Amino acid sequence: MNYVSTRGAWHDRPQPFSAILLEGLAPDGGLAVPERYPAFATGELERLAGAPYRDIAYAVLSRFVGDIPAGDLKALIGRAYTAEKFGSDAIVPIRELEPGLALLQVSNGPTLAFKDIALQLLGELFEYALARAGRRITILGATSGDTGSSAEVAMRGRRGIDVFMLSPHGRMSPFQQAQMFSLADANIHNLAVEGTFDDCQDIVKAISADAVFKRRYAIGAVNSINWARIAAQVVYYVHGWLAARRAPDGPIDVAVPSGNFGNILAAHVAKRMGAPLRRLVLATNENDVLDEFFRTGRYRPRSAAETRATSSPSMDISKASGATRPRSGISGRGSRRTAASTSPAPTPGRRSGRPGSPRGAARTPTASRRSATSPRATASSSIPTRPTGSRSGASIATRRCRCCASRRRSRPSSRRRFARRWGAILRVPPRSTVSSRVRSTAR
Repeated sequence: MNYVSTRGAWHDRPQPFSAILLEGLAPDGGLAVPERYPAFATGELERLAGAPYRDIAYAVLSRFVGDIPAGDLKALIGRAYTAEKFGSDAIVPIRELEPGLALLQVSNGPTLAFKDIALQLLGELFEYALARAGRRITILGATSGDTGSSAEVAMRGRRGIDVFMLSPHGRMSPFQQAQMFSLADANIHNLAVEGTFDDCQDIVKAISADAVFKRRYAIGAVNSINWARIAAQVVYYVHGWLAARRAPDGPIDVAVPSGNFGNILAAHVAKRMGAPLRRLVLATNENDVLDEFFRTGRYRPRSAAETRATSSPSMDISKASGATRPRSGISGRGSRRTAASTSPAPTPGRRSGRPGSPRGAARTPTASRRSATSPRATASSSIPTRPTGSRSGASIATRRCRCCASRRRSRPSSRRRFARRWGAILRVPPRSTVSSRVRSTAR
């Protein structure tokens, strides 16, 4: 398995997993995506039923990691996922709330955030890859709360790793701020930025885009811009389906509170690999850039002044960097068109694609990320995909044709054209129906 950039880099020389693990952003500022999605053969998922979480993790991750020997990868997974770190050998238990509704308990790690699951593994992978290459790395990250504490706890004291974490001053929960700022390890450095998470993320991207500076100081990433984060999160969606299904091959729905789009993207990848996830429900708080994107096809990042401070600060994000991957036509194909699709959305009044018409909601979600979701979480969208094994995935955005790009006018019926091209017709359940389900899940 090799990787290319969403903006076109590496297409002539795809990179192995260890290279993109240490690279973070691609040289052209794009995000790494696999050349293709690996798929489980018929019967392979069924054979994982009842298997320990570590075995499921190896079955999934070995399809994305082609340059680490099987024995070494199993050992890294074994060290990352232990009962001491996650409270039990289940690692990610599932709890039934009522018939047809279950909670995927992904927040049992060292910092009580779902990102522990990916970052505990990343700590092992970084240390292994750096030792094998004889290198050091400076991890530069941005956090709205949960990534920072999870990353710092996972990387503290590790050989060859220094961490510099940017966080928005006064915009994190006191609990997560205390988790980060109380660490006294010599390789952990916290930097508070006046502004929002998006301002912090912009700094990280600007530094990573400076190829000379990045090479000189060996800058790496732990945010969801690092594909290893997404791959590690795919595991618990496969595990969640195996635990929550009512029958072999029985589908489930997944409701995911999302800010930067990494978590629900992992669910999308799990579906593309063969897990029967029927409907993916994306829930946001008042900072609803993703809700608007999937309802209308317009990706409109907000300014710092427009980003609201809510009771769910980890979701107070108005520039969802992870949305670049589905808008680029993952995996790999169509990556050269990303620059056009990531340009600013047209101003109100200009054509940007028609909003989709509301459709009936799916059955009650059967698995959900456990999160400090805002009690006022009111926006949600559904991300439909083609049946497993199809060539196309869910890529919902507007595109401008080259002939009229200079006039900043969208191609006529761009949403319909894009949907036909990638096989993703936007279907959105009624807002009130899904909102009530998201709130009941959060309780």
